[in-house]
Amino acid sequence: MGESVDTAATDSNDTSNAPRHGSARSRGHRRTFEVKATPQTALEWDFMSRRPPGKRTNIIESIGHLIKSCLGGGVVAIHESFKHCGLWTSVILTIVLGFMVSYCMFIIARSAQKIYGRVQVPMMSYPDLAEATLVIGPFKSLRKYSRCFRYAVDFTIGVDLFGSCCVYQVMICKTIKQLVEGTEEISNEGNPPLRVYILAIFIPCVLICMITTLKYLAPFSIVADIFLLILALATIYYGTKTAKRSPLDFPAFKNLAGLLEFLGVCVFSMEGVGVTLAIENNMQNPKKIGTVLTGGMSIVVGIVMCMGFFGYWGFDEDSKSPVTLNFPFTGFSITLKVFMALIIYVTFALNFWVPFELVWHYIKQRYEPSKYWLWERVYRAIFVVGITLIAFVFPNVSSFIGLLGSFCLSNMGFIYPAFIELCLDWEYPGLGFMKWRLIKCLLITAFGIFLCCFGTYLNGKELLRQSF
Repeated sequence: MGESVDTAATDSNDTSNAPRHGSARSRGHRRTFEVKATPQTALEWDFMSRRPPGKRTNIIESIGHLIKSCLGGGVVAIHESFKHCGLWTSVILTIVLGFMVSYCMFIIARSAQKIYGRVQVPMMSYPDLAEATLVIGPFKSLRKYSRCFRYAVDFTIGVDLFGSCCVYQVMICKTIKQLVEGTEEISNEGNPPLRVYILAIFIPCVLICMITTLKYLAPFSIVADIFLLILALATIYYGTKTAKRSPLDFPAFKNLAGLLEFLGVCVFSMEGVGVTLAIENNMQNPKKIGTVLTGGMSIVVGIVMCMGFFGYWGFDEDSKSPVTLNFPFTGFSITLKVFMALIIYVTFALNFWVPFELVWHYIKQRYEPSKYWLWERVYRAIFVVGITLIAFVFPNVSSFIGLLGSFCLSNMGFIYPAFIELCLDWEYPGLGFMKWRLIKCLLITAFGIFLCCFGTYLNGKELLRQSF
């Protein structure tokens, strides 16, 4: 249920307890990329033997890390997006999107392995890859924007993960509100309304975000993964038990707005492009990254589909997010609701840690090292204030997740990977027969732009409508 992003090339020796996309502890280590080999000779450069010593993961372990990293908080809201889009359209698109996301993750890994030998660097992060691609790319006029491309990746990561923290705050408060009211019906209004709960958990959120060492938080990600599996099984059980009509009676498709919301939430629920290089950097045999992606993403797509299908089928048009809100008030389900709030609370801190480290790398340059301790905590509190205010103003979970998925992951998951691969393939091996590589890039980019523009607009419009 964690969300995080691989932001450091020099800190990839352990992804076993990392949040969703890696770590950011070593952002101070910057590289200057230079072309040191041709694309042909670069293939002979053995990057694996030049990686620093350390514990490496086998295929099974890598698949486990991928599953743990890709399943984000959106999975507990995917059933509501199934409701807005239509059951059978959502089922089919979950498979299609799963394939597209997996393929773009493979593009990132394959592009990195192409560029290692070109610049004689044995491992990279996503921002490193973005910057290096323009530095050595065929388009000389774009080389001066290489640092901007890196900043664009960093910015997208920050918006995605800080936005996820807003979603988690709302999920926590909805769960607490239902437990306090003791009713299966839940709304943003009432006495007190949901926004009061959001303000009430501000201090606890500030306190847990004052934990500056990831090792104190990371073990909880294992508990979160176990809980997520239990939650998926509980959704299947309660969904099957409470279903009132056949799945064949559900509408196959509803409307365009629901479709775009679904696309954003679904991509958000399974996207792992940022963790790809963190996992690849730690594999015993990085050439097997395709096998890892095939196995891991098949399981991820399966879990997302089960949560969406059984959540919507079982709870019908009354389904709410997170999915635990739909469970009846029994001893077991109440326990699940309590654990849901606690797990998301810890996940909030895990998610906050990564983008804050990214931002803090730039902020701290304004202060003397002797004052880092104080100012880091001041800025942590300031960022939690901002997150809380956004959650207070926009407490609709599904539309918020759809907005994040549409804006951030359309860029990070589709547009950036396609552009990176095109730059690296432009001269060697070339665009291929009838320029099929160019056509492939344009198709992926077109989908990303469609999702970014229309998805961001409609999800943002719906979010504003429901919030005001």
